[in-house]
Amino acid sequence: MPNAFNFAASPFDCLSPDEQRLVRASVDIAYFPAGAVVLDVGVAPTHLFVIIKGYVTQTEGDEVLATYGPDDCFDGCGLMTGRVGSRFVAAEEVVAYQLAREAVNELIARNTTFGALLFSDLGQKLSALAQRADQHERQSLTMARVDQAFLRPAQMVDAGTDIVSVARLFQAQRTTSVLVTGLNDVPGGGLGIFTNTSLQRAILDGRPLDQLTVGELASSPVVTMRPSDLLGDAMALMLQRRVHRLVVVQDDGQVRGILEALDLFSFLANHSHLITVQIEQAQDLPALAQAAAQITRLIAALYRGGTRIGLMARLVQQLNARLFERAWAMVAPADLVAHSCLFVMGSEGRGEQLLKTDQDNGLVLRDGYTAPPDLDAICQRFSEVLASFGYPECPGLIMVSNPDWRGTVSSFSQRVRQWLLQPEGDSLMQLAIFLDAHAVAGDAALLATVRERVMALVTDNDATLARFAAAIENFGDPAGWWSRLFGLGDEGNAISLKKAGIFPIVHGVRSLALARRVAATGTAERIAALVQDGVLDAALGDELVQSLHFLMGLRLQAGLAEIDTGRVVTGTVDPERLSSLERDLLKEALAVVKRFKVLLRQRLKLDAL
Repeated sequence: MPNAFNFAASPFDCLSPDEQRLVRASVDIAYFPAGAVVLDVGVAPTHLFVIIKGYVTQTEGDEVLATYGPDDCFDGCGLMTGRVGSRFVAAEEVVAYQLAREAVNELIARNTTFGALLFSDLGQKLSALAQRADQHERQSLTMARVDQAFLRPAQMVDAGTDIVSVARLFQAQRTTSVLVTGLNDVPGGGLGIFTNTSLQRAILDGRPLDQLTVGELASSPVVTMRPSDLLGDAMALMLQRRVHRLVVVQDDGQVRGILEALDLFSFLANHSHLITVQIEQAQDLPALAQAAAQITRLIAALYRGGTRIGLMARLVQQLNARLFERAWAMVAPADLVAHSCLFVMGSEGRGEQLLKTDQDNGLVLRDGYTAPPDLDAICQRFSEVLASFGYPECPGLIMVSNPDWRGTVSSFSQRVRQWLLQPEGDSLMQLAIFLDAHAVAGDAALLATVRERVMALVTDNDATLARFAAAIENFGDPAGWWSRLFGLGDEGNAISLKKAGIFPIVHGVRSLALARRVAATGTAERIAALVQDGVLDAALGDELVQSLHFLMGLRLQAGLAEIDTGRVVTGTVDPERLSSLERDLLKEALAVVKRFKVLLRQRLKLDAL
């Protein structure tokens, strides 16, 4: 039997052939009838158990902490501390390998990845997973450093240099940009940039080029990055700031070089830049639809290349925002665009959207502005356009086509005030949705004004905050999902990751952020602000971000598989399709969710409702 040991299961799948031989020489078979205590609290464990058949339940008092099934191992933590902290009982007849403690210790000494996967917390396990040798080939180039890409030499000229001299420098150095020094009215050293686009503006200016100085037309301040920053972050920054060049500056302030968009995207070899160009150059809605169709394919390529979930979500947010902005400009008259703010909500607003889901958007109008008489038809047309792009209409009608999600700054502020101060019916749900609002087109200051007025109304009313946060209890406790993981429950095996983990994290953090008047809309940014404010422990904050991104990645993986097989995207996962490591990480992520819910119950007094 030991020769049949499954080395494809985590954490044993990272072992070398010599280490596998050590396992085979040190493993025995153990049998436990149903109800037998495998390990009890306080005993000194002598073996690591790996289940072959059956299920083992881990409990503390009357509380079930976890359930382990075939290919799962336990109790590594007990081996590390020398004392078992929980009770492990055979839920049914169990056959398991038992690996001697001495062999486990030798494996840990030889193989740091094995030790990390066996003992560490969720974040460390995910980090170890990313560093494994068999993952390196899949690791996306977005994880490479900026200084690993091609950096063009930075040509420097003084602000007083005339345009003709700069044009000669362009030709001599075969460059399309120069950095301009000595701009006295620019902070951070007076550095600007003059490009071939600036040269066109100089020609159209009409003045003699030998009398026109480069400083008059240089763009400033420049957008910078450090050599140690990631290329994926550089890509996101270019999309966000709508620039084609980044100035790479060392920690000592010295310019290292220029990172140009074409060089960056050639290095990364993905299509996000092409999608951006398609969106920018689209002259009509059919052309925009073609660009929209590319986004899901991009996400699939990035995910399969190993790109970080947080970065992927940021890229999607930037691409979708520009797509929606261009579509709105094609549907709405320019006067309406200028005097309104189109915003998105939900995961799109938080920057946590990956695959296309229901529309969640609204429109704030400037006070005193008279909207076009056909505003309703314009907004209906916009919702239809987004649906044709693959973003289904919201079943709850949380869209600009619904008059309830349109209004002036004053009327919208009053509506949100009622949601906050009169928490009845669906008002708290609507408030939660609105708190994630993110401007994508028009005058963003209009939305900012509404948000500022909302934050000014937030009180320390514990009852209101508790009712707002109580939605985390809507889907039961994560502990109930252990049996679902192994098909032991009466319900179906499919697990909704949104209900089990994503929503409790997102809404719990949103509740704490509301109480502290945190302006950020992204969950990771809210967590960072709460940690800085002392509301959340730094370790818990990191675990929450890691858990959220792991659950988002697992949900994306399942969604892409459904798309590939022509099924409807459901957002659920089938435990039978998870690897042992994925199942292990899922259990740990749900355990983080459980601890967070306990904190929320205590902090916001949810049990008093």
